Amino acid sequence: MNSLIRRTLTGALAVGALLAAAPLAVAAEAATPANCFDRAAPIPVEEQRLTQAVPQEILARSGFDRRGPAFEKSLCRTRSVRAAKVLAQVQGRQLWKAAVDRVQGRGPAGGDLSRGDDRPLYWARLQLTRALHQWQPGFPLSAADRKALVEVVETGSRGQDSIDLPAGERAKRVVLTGFDPFQLDGDIRRTNPSGATALALDGTYITTPAGRARVETAMFPVLWTPFEAGMVERTLLPHFKAGRKQVDLFTTVSQGRAGQFDIERYNGRWHTGLDNNRENRASGIPIPAGLPTVTPQPEFVPTTVPYKEITAANTGQFPVYDRTAVTEIPAGQTEPVTRPDGPTPGSVARAGGGGSYLSNEIAYRATLLRDAVKAQMPGGHVHTPILFFDANNKDKVSDPVLEKNRTDIVTQTREILKVAAGTLD
Repeated sequence: MNSLIRRTLTGALAVGALLAAAPLAVAAEAATPANCFDRAAPIPVEEQRLTQAVPQEILARSGFDRRGPAFEKSLCRTRSVRAAKVLAQVQGRQLWKAAVDRVQGRGPAGGDLSRGDDRPLYWARLQLTRALHQWQPGFPLSAADRKALVEVVETGSRGQDSIDLPAGERAKRVVLTGFDPFQLDGDIRRTNPSGATALALDGTYITTPAGRARVETAMFPVLWTPFEAGMVERTLLPHFKAGRKQVDLFTTVSQGRAGQFDIERYNGRWHTGLDNNRENRASGIPIPAGLPTVTPQPEFVPTTVPYKEITAANTGQFPVYDRTAVTEIPAGQTEPVTRPDGPTPGSVARAGGGGSYLSNEIAYRATLLRDAVKAQMPGGHVHTPILFFDANNKDKVSDPVLEKNRTDIVTQTREILKVAAGTLD
């Protein structure tokens, strides 16, 4: 994390210099956010949810409510696309660092919301991207430049550009990824234990029978479009390539079934469902041109994490299963069927063990990328138990049962990771 801090400070100095270089005769109203934003400009569905009471409460009770307004004020003082990009990069990275620090107990909590909560990061990020979508600067800003600024915030605030693995053999190198909350139209309060795990483990060390392991993490959106644009591959490729910092183990994590962990044995080449912006998919998984891939794409890719050792270990209170079922269209047939023991030769994928949603897709993409660059590290997908709210607390953004379960899930995921890393040579 030290290199991230250095980069953040360097960026902060750079944006300060750029802003200081702006003409002194700046209109006074430029410092007022309302005067450089078009609040009627269209924004994605995710950002539209920000006005609801629950997101506002989560932000206020974590102290993250101050980040959006501060970012808006800085945008209004920005006088070039270049300065805006530096600002977006710095603020995105600072938001990720602040979320990691809060979950890991560094610095003030900022409010009475549990430190282990992943939702302040999610809603604060949307404040930043909403500002960029509605910003009306006093200089030309093309649609491509605006999109690029949003992507810079997304990348930095998800930890995707701050994975800092140690070089050499002194520690094993592990990458873990988590997800945003999803299905928010069903319950705007939802949290995601995979995201909480990513924040809790970023930059930490785990002691295993194979030695110490350094864990670096990143987060991913529950959105089809960034995945189809190659977000997963671009994040992981630098760490999958051969070199002294090549990862030794990777695991993608998401929220799965109630009351249990699943180690997904097979990931399928098919995606379906509605994402957080209510976009729908029902097709194969496209890999953007220019990124390493395997041709032809396999219909299923198997996990290579040590599932036998993981399922046999006592990692915590939840049972851990080796999930082998898939949905496929068998060779020569036209209708999908569920196979409890994995795919059959020549079949076409319709769902991996973990379904056909983005959790299946990230595991498929990561595994395919590893194989494309001919790396040998083990990798796979872990589904955590679902986090439920107490049925008697429908008006509360959290409750003791949910908080305990989140803590237990994060702790057990760490133990599962410890077992997996402990099998490394």
